[in-house]
Amino acid sequence: MTTELRFVFDTNAIISALLLKKSVSRKAFDTAQNRGQLLVSLDTLNELNEVLWREKFSKYVTEQERLQFLSALVREAELVKVTDRISECRDPKDDKFLELAVSGKADYLVSGDKDLLVLHPFRGIPIIRPDQLLGILTRESDSKT
Repeated sequence: MTTELRFVFDTNAIISALLLKKSVSRKAFDTAQNRGQLLVSLDTLNELNEVLWREKFSKYVTEQERLQFLSALVREAELVKVTDRISECRDPKDDKFLELAVSGKADYLVSGDKDLLVLHPFRGIPIIRPDQLLGILTRESDSKT
């Protein structure tokens, strides 16, 4: 029996995946979605929703694409109730991702944010960049064939 991997992506990694369809972030996001379970919390969804609707993204993604992406994420991701409050990141706005990862028993927290990456590993949870996750999942997949 294989255990499904659990992934937390921070807002910037998700935005990069949405805006840049051929990016490493998109490949990592899609691979994680296919190989396991994406985790979200109310706080991370609220931040994603707020950032996604910023005017500067209008030239890259339509309103319809944003709505489709958000509704698919909400439908497919596991909504985790945060039970652990954490205040350990040097940028307090990023604590919500640590809380989600710990409360959701994530296998990986994926981010390009130095304020999060510097904490790697956090309570046993690797904090890695999208390219690192892609490498790990690719090697893992190759070793099973």
